[in-house]
This record gives sequence, structure tokens and C-alpha cells, in this order.
Amino acid sequence: MQIDHPADAAPATTPATGAQQRPAAWPRRFANILCLDDFEAAAQRHLPRPVFGYIAGAAERNASLRGNRAAFEQYDFVPRYLVDISRRTMAAPLLGRTYAAPFGIAPMGISALSAYRGDLVLTQAAAREGIPMVMSGSSLIRLEEVVRANPDAWFQAYLPGDDAGIEALLQRVQQAGYQTLVITVDSPIAANRENNVRAGFSTPLRPSARLAWQGITHPRWLLGTFARTLVRHGMPHFENNYATRGTPIMSPNVERDFSDRGHLNWAHFRRIRAQWPGQLVIKGILDPRDARIAVDAGVDGIIVSNHGGRQLDGTVAPLRALPQIVAACPAVPVMLDSGVRRGTDVLKALALGARFVFVGRPFGYAAAIAGEAGVLKAIALLKLEVSRDMAMLGVTSVDQLDPSYLVRS
Repeated sequence: MQIDHPADAAPATTPATGAQQRPAAWPRRFANILCLDDFEAAAQRHLPRPVFGYIAGAAERNASLRGNRAAFEQYDFVPRYLVDISRRTMAAPLLGRTYAAPFGIAPMGISALSAYRGDLVLTQAAAREGIPMVMSGSSLIRLEEVVRANPDAWFQAYLPGDDAGIEALLQRVQQAGYQTLVITVDSPIAANRENNVRAGFSTPLRPSARLAWQGITHPRWLLGTFARTLVRHGMPHFENNYATRGTPIMSPNVERDFSDRGHLNWAHFRRIRAQWPGQLVIKGILDPRDARIAVDAGVDGIIVSNHGGRQLDGTVAPLRALPQIVAACPAVPVMLDSGVRRGTDVLKALALGARFVFVGRPFGYAAAIAGEAGVLKAIALLKLEVSRDMAMLGVTSVDQLDPSYLVRS
């Protein structure tokens, strides 16, 4: 099986001109990045502390963040040998499509603050590599621009707090051309992000001497991302939480705009299902009872997730919750995010019943340090790991994976 290096990827087409474009070359200074974990250390050096802290941090004591990783270590592999693995394939069917690998890019808010035009960088790399990318509703680039760059991108919505606002947002997403809508349900109120505050990140982003010093001492980010964005596109706004443009990232109204979802319930979800004509996915499910309600309401797919540990600290790791939800919902594809970092993590999730996994922070770090070339590099590394690990496990296609390949540590 051949894994293409990012430099050999087919050039993308610019929607407006039809011209062929290639991403910038992979910077030589990052030659020692060999796996997804390595992107984090590089991003920590590249980004100002508040911006890095926003991406890396989780809620309160980071118990869920640590638990997500620890859950994968609770399983060991049981390989099979003398299997002809020369024709193995990572191709993964999902929601009527077949992707080049069984993983995609999870939604990440305000990506354009850490990487220049971050959402576009992520979606273009995903399109090149044949994997799905989920655009975050808490983004700083208009959703219409992202779907023009990648017509197969998914859109993840944080619902407005009123019925009229929900209906208007769904109409906007549909008119833009999105075919898959992801509703995140694990953010009824703002989480306790103490780590963000300690790192100097706030919502809204407030100018300060500390923030200015962090920019000055990280000139590649200051000039290549922040100043470049201001000069070419003006002050970033939250563009996609509503049908109309949201507030600037430095507006005092930002927190108010994100704090009115506490009354939303399953009746709202059923109305969304009645209005939305495309694929509908629910994200943030951890209890089989909620999963069954979602299936009964007409959902097309479920993402088992605890938001990367960024919401309720101490929440069960999605990998631990996965088997029960798969058993409760055999008729719909169950996916997983939170904590996936290696090819072995991907295979463990698939063996426990996930049809697909999504990866967030590492792709965000990759975009920050090297733009689209960085994301392509990260995707290629993870593809190579999945392919190698399948060979070592004696698996020739992802649908062969089941619990017999694992034992509890």
C-alpha cells in the first residue's frame, strides 16, 4: 500500500480562478517532527502563551484531558500473523462516502487566531488527502468560504438560543452548500477554563502589556498570522454562530453571545431534524440513553466525545463509553473524538466499534507552525502509522477490526 508524501499530493484547485496551487514546502526547521505529539512542542515555541494555552488547555484540573489519553493505554493488541497484508487498505466508508483513511479533522474554534486563515488551511489539506474536515461554528472565517474551498466539508453548529435564530442559521448553512451538519450538545453553558485565564487568554480577547509582550517575543506568529490577518482581512469576527455576522474577538459582547443555550432540549433537536435535509450528526454523546434518543429522533451518526476534556472535568473518556453506545445503536455509525494521537489509537477505537475517529489539537498545532504544508504532513504521518499498525496487527481492511484484537491491560 502506498502512502503519498505531502509534497507529492495532487495540487488543489482554487474555486475562484480554477488555477492550480500547491501548499508551501515543509520547513526544514521542523525535520525532527516524527509524530503528532511532536507538533505540540513546536507549536508551544511558535505561539504566544495565551493562544497556545487556549488550544492546549482543558477544564479545571485537566482530569478529563489526561483520562482521554489514559483510556487508550488500558488496551493491548493481540496481533495475528502470516496474513497477506500486501494489499491492505485504509479506505473507510462513512455516511454514504468512502474516505481515504478512517480519521478526519475535528472542529476547532478560532483556528484563524493560531494559524493564518486556519479553517481554510485545514479544509484544503483534508480535501487533498481525502478525509473529512468538520468546520467549527466558533470560527473566524465565513462558512461560505470554507465550503467553496472544500465542498465536502462538514459544518458543526453551536445553536443560537432562540428558535428563529436556529432556523435562520440552518438556512444559511444549507444555502452555502453543506451536506453534513454536526450539532454539538455538550456546551449548554461556558466551561470553567481556569487554564485559559492563567495562560492570559480571555473571551473577549483583551489587549494588555502581557499580551503585547507575548506577540513581540513570538515574531513569526505576530507577523505571519496576526498582523497579516489584520492587514488583509481586518479585525477577526465570530462569523458563524448566527445567520448574520457575530461580534469581533475583542468585543465585550462575546461572552454574552455564547451563554444563552441552557434551555435547549430534545424538542429543538427534533425540529432541526425536520428542517435539515442532509446528513445530521450529533456530537458530545456519552450515555447510551442519549444515543438512543438521538437515533429515535432521526440522527444519521453519533460522535462520542467529551470535547477534548474542555467542558465538564472528570467526564468519562469517550473510548470507555464507546462500546455501550455502539451496542445501543447498531443501526447508525458511531464515531469518536478526544485523545486520539497515534495510529494505534485509531485502531483501538475501531476495534471497539467506532466507524471513524476525529483528531483536533495536533492538526491545529500543525496548521499554526507550517500552514497547509503542516496539516498535510500531520495527515501523512497518521496515515503512515495506521497503515503500518494494520500490517503489524495482521489486518487488511478497517472493517476486520473487532474486540478480539484487544485485551484489557
